[in-house]
Amino acid sequence: MAAPYFTAAIFKYLRDLRDNNDRTWFKAHPDRYETELREPALRFITDFAPHLGRISHHFRADPRRSGGSLFRIYRDTRFSRDKSPYKTHAGIHFRHELGKDAYTPGFYLHLEPGGSFVGVGLWHPDSPTLKRIRTYMVTHPDRWRRAVTGRTFTKRFTLAGDRLKTNPRGFDPDHPLIEDLRWKDLTALAPLTQKTVVSRGFLGSFASDCAAGASLVRFLCEALGQPY
Repeated sequence: MAAPYFTAAIFKYLRDLRDNNDRTWFKAHPDRYETELREPALRFITDFAPHLGRISHHFRADPRRSGGSLFRIYRDTRFSRDKSPYKTHAGIHFRHELGKDAYTPGFYLHLEPGGSFVGVGLWHPDSPTLKRIRTYMVTHPDRWRRAVTGRTFTKRFTLAGDRLKTNPRGFDPDHPLIEDLRWKDLTALAPLTQKTVVSRGFLGSFASDCAAGASLVRFLCEALGQPY
């Protein structure tokens, strides 16, 4: 069996980066970022491609060093009070072929000390997209329920994200799905232990998790008129 993609070193690096989140420290340890995070992540992305193809042919595993499935380590601090320059997690997003950014249906891997998880769905859609999905939920309630209440899905995933504090404007407050219509994110998460991430079989287990969460991704593609 092949060696693990990720080792305990990536979590040690992320903890050290969290404790030394400044440009001086980061530039003093470029080899650690490359060998402990970026290189294994890009290898993982490359090798996940055939597994992803068996889930759907319309999602991409892009191993480019920049602009691909691996998110940049640099934070966008323009509109944030927190000016820390670096993310203290590694994020990998396998997005739909029609999507040009993170705000599109996809499968996601989040690696962070004490907080790793698999994510599926759509994070922070804009208002028109969110309204389109909510409308589809109202007109196809059975499809929504099948997507998020099936045994395979709920065994691993839990719906998560931001929610409205009040009911969404333009939708019947007495609708049976009103609680679900309050979601602002259409995402679900499955927690991961560090032991799982550093195991030799992690590529296969991640593929199994993505397949288990695919019902939500399929629903979102249908709602947005995108092929699945």
